Amino acid sequence: MIIEINPHNPQPRMIKQVVESIRHGAVICYPTDTGYGIGCDIFNPKAIRRIELLKRRPHHKPFSFMCSDLKNISEYAHVSNTAYRLLRKNLPGPFTFVLPGTKLVPKVMTTRQKTVGIRVPENAICRSLIEELGSPIITTSIPVSDDVPVPAEAYEIEELIGNRVDLIIDGGPVYPDPSSIIALTGDVPEILRVGKGDVTPFR
Repeated sequence: MIIEINPHNPQPRMIKQVVESIRHGAVICYPTDTGYGIGCDIFNPKAIRRIELLKRRPHHKPFSFMCSDLKNISEYAHVSNTAYRLLRKNLPGPFTFVLPGTKLVPKVMTTRQKTVGIRVPENAICRSLIEELGSPIITTSIPVSDDVPVPAEAYEIEELIGNRVDLIIDGGPVYPDPSSIIALTGDVPEILRVGKGDVTPFR
């Protein structure tokens, strides 16, 4: 099922409708600033398992998740003074930050090093969903085979995996461009992947 939501001014009624589905264990597709993603509530193990199967992803390899803002991040990650300054200057934006996780994060969402990958996308739909839900949402890319381009429109996603997710949010076309990944677990930032986000501030 596809639901159209305004990417600039998300309709509260539509956001509530999607969040109600998420609370009941739905796996959804949604637009971000780096392409369409797949997600669910990080506190729903059954929904997480569905995404693992959809992505053919090992159980021991955790997903990144989205928070609504810097204050929200501080609930789920330990943020040093240096990390705080960098996050404040660069969020929301096309970055995934690797940080030490707090005890609030389910074990399935943390690495063996107790770190987590967190995003705050520059997309009003994502942030509205998280604020309404009251907890973070998993973020992972649409699974495609090597000879199939990553879809940029909701109808393409429906044709590809529509029967394997519960809901697809149509927030307009978003052409995929992966986020930059920055580790903020030590004294000095470490650039793990150069993507859409400008990594100059982290060098």
